Amino acid sequence: MKYQSTKTYGNERGLSCCFRQWRADDSHCSLIHGYSLGFRFVFEADVLDERNWVYDFGNCKWIKEYLEEYFDHTLIISSDDPQLGLFKELADRKLANLKVIHGVGCEKFAEHVYKYVQPTVMRETEGRVKLKSVEVFEHGANSAIYVD
Repeated sequence: MKYQSTKTYGNERGLSCCFRQWRADDSHCSLIHGYSLGFRFVFEADVLDERNWVYDFGNCKWIKEYLEEYFDHTLIISSDDPQLGLFKELADRKLANLKVIHGVGCEKFAEHVYKYVQPTVMRETEGRVKLKSVEVFEHGANSAIYVD
């Protein structure tokens, strides 16, 4: 039997970022737009720790700090965006807190966060806990989940 626990940073936390889906040229999503994103982490273990926990929620501060660094008052642009130079100029002029990652949108944000968090969780728990998934919410109606 596997145990699961979840940690959620809801949309109400104000992790507000802007991005654009430059490849969606047939949609208004190609324009810069933003959301107060929410994140949900599912941790999984076959065996509980000595406190009967899957993962210590008090130990999630480093995750929150990472989310704030990347998704709080930031402009996230894909590394292959043809207008990347313009966005870098905005950052150089201190008009945007620019983060450049490979791909944008809920699906890519979920993958990006998963790939950052999973190795640390595995290392901290000596392989006992696996990050099962990361879900990213734009709002109550739209979310995407990355599962490795």
